[in-house]
Amino acid sequence: MSTHVIHPEVSRVAPAGFEEMLVRRGERSGVTIAIAVHSTALGPALGGARLWHYATTEEGIADAQGLARAMTYKAAAAGLLLGGGKGVICAPTTHPEGGLRRAMLLDFGDAVESLGGRYVTAEDVGTGAADMAVIAERTAHVVGLPDERGGSGDPSPVTARGVLAALRACLEHRFGSPSPAGVRVCVVGAGHVGGRLAALLAEAGAEVTISDLDPSRRVLADRLGAAWIDPAEAILADCDVLAPCALGGVLDAPTVARLRCRIVCDAANNVLADDRLAPVLARREIVYAPDFIANAGGLINVYAELHQLDHQAVTDLVDGIGSTIGLILEAADRHGTTPLAEAQALAQRRLGAAVPT
Repeated sequence: MSTHVIHPEVSRVAPAGFEEMLVRRGERSGVTIAIAVHSTALGPALGGARLWHYATTEEGIADAQGLARAMTYKAAAAGLLLGGGKGVICAPTTHPEGGLRRAMLLDFGDAVESLGGRYVTAEDVGTGAADMAVIAERTAHVVGLPDERGGSGDPSPVTARGVLAALRACLEHRFGSPSPAGVRVCVVGAGHVGGRLAALLAEAGAEVTISDLDPSRRVLADRLGAAWIDPAEAILADCDVLAPCALGGVLDAPTVARLRCRIVCDAANNVLADDRLAPVLARREIVYAPDFIANAGGLINVYAELHQLDHQAVTDLVDGIGSTIGLILEAADRHGTTPLAEAQALAQRRLGAAVPT
């Protein structure tokens, strides 16, 4: 590995509850890079590299921290020997390309390498397998490389399969049948995962409605025979299942109070703006599949790359997401708690068992 010198860290002070926090300015690009390592109790902290244009640097750092914490719970609840981390590249524009994009990715690779394997990166919002190949020029601690590089490639199909398994468990719990046939599902965000989820649902006979900030994705709705709804109206659509599949935090207190769905099952991370909204959903009798379990398929995909698992092992782990959601929903009913509380308790038990007392 090259010994290219990089700029000193802007900050490396970990906030309470985190093992490590790296914030630095890239030498090539000048952009701020933040990597949060929440926990390595079960294994190296794995979490994607999010390339996004934030209003402020502080917003990007906060996003890295919130997502890293969620990754810890996601890995633990899925029974994987991984910890939780997240990387954020604070891009100066919405869709950086060319030399600037390459410079940012190389800077990010240097930051990953400086952590000595305690953090392993993968693709996330704003990045893909080709970007992982660029990052790999600076560090070996990267997964999700293109197929031709021996990697697991695009994790979106696996993530979508896992969300569908979770959705089926929610349907079974709420309506008594796991079949999506005839079920009205509003997919908000038709990117890599959301678009694949919409296709799986349409194939299963669901009545799919699609929304996305990118109007060009209306082509997907037309191809699937799905309805299209304006993004401003999508979250409050009258439907059986609401499936937010873009950025997190879209369900805040005013929105949760006005939801017209029966189930929330999503591919987005941290879809609840505040964990205290989980009891509000329960009081409204809206079944909620905790997102860090429902969307764990992508993590399972790159975990398989790290541990060289075969296709059947991956399929079993992903399909097991549905069983886990079913058990969590039953436990919440039995204990008078929420699915989120039960999911967090499951993750905490596994984390606690890994830490010597």
